[in-house]
Amino acid sequence: MLNKAILMGRLTRDPELRHTQSNMAVCSFRLAIDRDRKGPNGERQTDFIDCVAWGRQAEFVAQWFTKGMLAIVVGRVQSRQWQDQNGNNRTAIEVNCDEVSFGETKKSREANGYAGGGYGGYDNGSQMRPEPAASQVAPAFDLPAGDSDFQELADDDGDVPF
Repeated sequence: MLNKAILMGRLTRDPELRHTQSNMAVCSFRLAIDRDRKGPNGERQTDFIDCVAWGRQAEFVAQWFTKGMLAIVVGRVQSRQWQDQNGNNRTAIEVNCDEVSFGETKKSREANGYAGGGYGGYDNGSQMRPEPAASQVAPAFDLPAGDSDFQELADDDGDVPF
């Protein structure tokens, strides 16, 4: 059977990191994903999809993703059933993440006005977020300018190397 979901959306809140009794990290977050078509009154429609990451992937999401960031998720759709406090049967549909990656660079996030979803700034207008330690700065996606180990290859050779 085939069960594969590929989603791209913005986090609706900061990811929530917890640990199971066996100390396995589990991170829950929700993505807001706009639909391609508008509703009957011309309003944009959005789906809100719950996602769960486990282990090192959970720790990665909790450390580097915040509310408003664009994320790309690859995983599988799963359902979970339980009984609530009133004894009613409940079902949750969520994406169990195999991969979670950045949907945009920090530079483009800031250019698009989502800087508040990153480090610094206010969280929901009520609390100041601490600045990250130097060792926790997110990896850069742009190549450094100037001296670099990378060099451009000449195209004039024409010989196939194998």
